[in-house]
Amino acid sequence: MWVQKELALVARPRGFHLVTEELVRQLPELASVNVGLMHVFIQHTSASLTINENADPTVRDDFERYFNQAVPENQPYYEHTYEGSDDLPAHIKSSMLGASISVPVWRGRLRLGTWQGIYLCEHRNHGGARTVVVTLQGEP
Repeated sequence: MWVQKELALVARPRGFHLVTEELVRQLPELASVNVGLMHVFIQHTSASLTINENADPTVRDDFERYFNQAVPENQPYYEHTYEGSDDLPAHIKSSMLGASISVPVWRGRLRLGTWQGIYLCEHRNHGGARTVVVTLQGEP
């Protein structure tokens, strides 16, 4: 079985946001997969995806502070600045974290660890709604 869907994620402010449940709600086909794999690809160059802590929101706040310090805005050596001071740093952060994730599926559920969740990493101040392509493959 193969399913591929384009899903819209609601617009969020800059930061790291849990989207696991938002993705699962839009994938009723997941329930029919006994064993398989879900691949999620974000179609944007200024946002990214990662898997990390799903319980303590301070982890997501710490991620945001770390990445803002590691890739600061308004650096004199940036040339790509005509879309705003947050644009080039957003591209760099996106490349650091990546545009896709894969998660095993077992008996209709994602096989994430107890403390794991899927993050949308919004690197723009006003990134807007984001689109992901989800490819689900597996055996019923």
